[in-house]
Amino acid sequence: MANRPLSPHLQIWKWGPHMLVSILHRVTGDGMAFVALPVLLWWLGALASGPEAYATFTNAATSPIGYLVLVGISWAFFNHMSSGLRHFVMDIGAGYELKTNRGWSIGSIAIGFILTVAFWAAIVLL
Repeated sequence: MANRPLSPHLQIWKWGPHMLVSILHRVTGDGMAFVALPVLLWWLGALASGPEAYATFTNAATSPIGYLVLVGISWAFFNHMSSGLRHFVMDIGAGYELKTNRGWSIGSIAIGFILTVAFWAAIVLL
């Protein structure tokens, strides 16, 4: 038996958008679990605790760091959603061709950014 790895590793694979989308899907899922969920629970707790607690939350959320966190959470949501739709299409057996897979990969990243920008534009303009 040859002394080699049983499966290819990162030094062998040629990086492509499909790998980036797969990694981003995992990272955004973790980000929503470990960042978005506590922020949501803080917001709900502040909402239920009265005006002073809610004022504390809104002061934190409307600070520059708070906006950065909220934009990051919304990007994570939209990116995870578009990547999830890509995975759903692949689960039904479509989109495995190289050109189609590459197009869906780039498109899911672009859709995540576009939806984030549209979401925040709607918030700011309304």
